[in-house]
Amino acid sequence: MNITLSLGPLVSLIAGILILIMPRLLSYIVALYLIIIGIIGIMGVGSSHF
Repeated sequence: MNITLSLGPLVSLIAGILILIMPRLLSYIVALYLIIIGIIGIMGVGSSHF
């Protein structure tokens, strides 16, 4: 039996638990997520060019 964990759902789960524990973290987590997604989009890491 193979169990694979991808990074996206794992980060989402941890972020959700942290938001439940400390709701003030919501704005920081959302801001950090948007910054990371923006940097990945600008750098083109998400798309592979062959």
